[in-house]
Amino acid sequence: MTERPAVILDCDPGHDDTAAIVVAAQHTDLVGVTTVSGNAPLADVTRNALAITGLFGLDVPVHAGCDRPLVAPARHAAEVHGATGLGGTSLPEPTRRAGTAHAVEYLLEATRARPGCWLVPVGPLTNIALALRLDPGLLDRIAGISLMGGGATTGNVTATAEFNVWADPEAAAIVFEAGARVPLRMAGLDVTHQVRMHGEDGDRLRATGTARGAFLADVLAYYGRSGRGGDRAPAGSPMHDPLAVLAVTHPHRFTHERRPVHVELAGTTRGMTVVDTRPHAPTDAATCDVAEAVDADVLRRLILDTLLAACA
Repeated sequence: MTERPAVILDCDPGHDDTAAIVVAAQHTDLVGVTTVSGNAPLADVTRNALAITGLFGLDVPVHAGCDRPLVAPARHAAEVHGATGLGGTSLPEPTRRAGTAHAVEYLLEATRARPGCWLVPVGPLTNIALALRLDPGLLDRIAGISLMGGGATTGNVTATAEFNVWADPEAAAIVFEAGARVPLRMAGLDVTHQVRMHGEDGDRLRATGTARGAFLADVLAYYGRSGRGGDRAPAGSPMHDPLAVLAVTHPHRFTHERRPVHVELAGTTRGMTVVDTRPHAPTDAATCDVAEAVDADVLRRLILDTLLAACA
């Protein structure tokens, strides 16, 4: 792309969210960062976002958003990310403060002031859904929504549900409905598990001799050990969240197919994204560009090079 797209990153840092923040800062015009309860409670993920943006010298506003899903109680991912969202790492106390406006209010105001932004949510979709409910005209002001969530064939919290959608499926249903009016891209587990960082990548980051490099090496090391699946899981740290950013900045590295996507809201499959891959699926229901393949080696190298450049 010849022009850096404007992006608002909605996240719940989170180890892979950390990489997404750095990738967004390097490859987009990062307008702002909003936080949502997800991998850890809201206070923790907001602190993490403030500390990360401070460590990497990013002069972007951070606004805290929803501290629970639309309907269900808040549930977190301490078994993967640690109690505070960034287990196994050490960050200094933030020197910055979150903005006074709620993230939903910020999303609405920022898109009025800067039409043409992409919204890139990489956590539960609560903030985005509430913004759409409060102001449906938001869809007329944005370039699109590129999200990390769901999966066409697998889950990670349950056999069928991925964490971000499972954590607030009612919000996810609202956001997937928006694909009828605005470009909507989905990077689900089927592709995000293909892009993994390994021990030698962390070694290269630590070898920079910088505080940033040491922090990112710790991020990869902890995340690679803590993922679900134990010895049966593939080696390495899956880079789920950066792919939602790269789907905007490097779309030619993805194969997207326009599909109908339905979010299950009840029963044992609650939180499942049902992706209709039938050749005869109704075309008028196809509202989501689902990533079905990625150039995994190229994207892994791109993420590593981006993280290394941010350590300079």
